[in-house]
Amino acid sequence: MSPEPAVVGMLCRSSERVEGAAAGTEALARELAERCAVDVRLIGRPSPMKVVGWEEDLRGSRGCLLEAGGQVDDALSDGRYPVLVAPDCSVSMTTLPTVIRHHPGATVLWLDAHADFNTPDTTVSGYLGGMCLAAACGLWAGGFDLPAVDPTAVVTCGLRDLDGAESVLLETNGVVRISRPGLLAEALAGRDVFVHLDLDVLDPSVITSPFPVSGGLSDGGLRTLLTEVAGACDLLGCEIAGFHDPTLAELIASVVEPLLS
Repeated sequence: MSPEPAVVGMLCRSSERVEGAAAGTEALARELAERCAVDVRLIGRPSPMKVVGWEEDLRGSRGCLLEAGGQVDDALSDGRYPVLVAPDCSVSMTTLPTVIRHHPGATVLWLDAHADFNTPDTTVSGYLGGMCLAAACGLWAGGFDLPAVDPTAVVTCGLRDLDGAESVLLETNGVVRISRPGLLAEALAGRDVFVHLDLDVLDPSVITSPFPVSGGLSDGGLRTLLTEVAGACDLLGCEIAGFHDPTLAELIASVVEPLLS
């Protein structure tokens, strides 16, 4: 019997740079909960959008980030299947290490146009959301007392906008990069997998993004990819970030539906 989904929408601000981003998060979380026939849990309150450096965002969002990890911890501890929706990827600083604490041999599937693998020493933008996977993997200290994710346990797909130093870090730390989506399911076959999905992996013609990168997947292409992955491995849960348009909640819910079963 499949574990019951625990659908959570993070309304508190981490480091998103889109006005009203929490409205999209709430709409998508509610739509996913309805499809799972469970109640949605909404965490925190929206805050005004601001553009600040990573240090200020990290201080200001510490409680929100800890709560994100706590929600995943609660779900896994209760034998439930976490489905976390957040405005941006910074939540992975706490969620991914929490998954690894429960499932030390798990693989993290990182579906994103960006690797988010910069550190304070390499970042060009100073954006916390562009450093979160590196923090989860222990390349820099985010200040959370959590185990580091082994970078060799991270499989990426959809990357198409990398900084030079970031590319070097990915290579030297052994992060796996799959360039052809059709090869992803085979690479993950038989593994325990937690999925991180930033919806900017989709082409900007499908949904808008604060950091758009052309050449992404179509909505049908992403649904096919997720269907293949779900059929090939044992999904432990998922987190979905980067959705900001409530009017498209039904469309995106139908695209990511393979992650729910």
